[in-house]
Amino acid sequence: MTVGSAPRLVATDLDGTLVRSDGSISGRTVEVVERLEAAGTTFVMVTGRPPRWMSLVADEIGHHGLAVCANGAILYDLHTERVVRAHLLDAQAALDVVEALRREIPGIAFAVEKGPVDGTPGGFAREHVYVTRWDNGQVAVEEVAVMVAGGAIKLLARSEELGSDELLAAARACVGDAAELTHSSDGGLLEISAAGISKASGLASLADERGVGAWEVVAFGDMPNDLPMLAWAGHAVGMANAHPEVLEVVDEVTATNDDDGVAQVLERWF
Repeated sequence: MTVGSAPRLVATDLDGTLVRSDGSISGRTVEVVERLEAAGTTFVMVTGRPPRWMSLVADEIGHHGLAVCANGAILYDLHTERVVRAHLLDAQAALDVVEALRREIPGIAFAVEKGPVDGTPGGFAREHVYVTRWDNGQVAVEEVAVMVAGGAIKLLARSEELGSDELLAAARACVGDAAELTHSSDGGLLEISAAGISKASGLASLADERGVGAWEVVAFGDMPNDLPMLAWAGHAVGMANAHPEVLEVVDEVTATNDDDGVAQVLERWF
């Protein structure tokens, strides 16, 4: 895809990208999404959020489009609010990762986004030493082996001593390619998916089903978990508020999420 031609698929991260700092999505953004879907372009939210955190966004965006959730592990239909498919981190792989991280990173603690049941998003569970930062609704407090028994959409690892960049580097050194590791915040939180699962893999699978090539995709992001998607897409756009690693690799930088940076770019075509 060239910058002058309209994309056949638009993919965007949510927090720090499409969503403003106050948690809202602007009317300007909603209007351009409506125009692009009316033009026949596929709109996909590609996020680290689990499906159970998508209801409010679905309401704000008018239940348009699809969502690739949990960093590529879940395809979620925003129209019906149902899980279409899931790629889980299986129990043994999760336990192996936990053991490797505990051995090398003192004080690390774990939580799990559980797999869906009959198309309904799963719940959240944590071990007792894991300190939550957000309201996760009803939370089960369990041993790790119990938490991951049915497979995990995403394994979460938190350090109270290390920042997210430092934690990610340390974790990759001891886990290797046994799982996919990334982060999307600065709070010492690591996000772990099954090996080979990323925002890029989830988006590429959906695009392939619709006969859309990577060169026909515009993607927006702001954090390290967006890097695989941005590398895959034909045209990568970083937000002005993005992590330095994102700003180094994108094709262009738009305005911040609070200044409708996504809408500003999409209005070229829609």
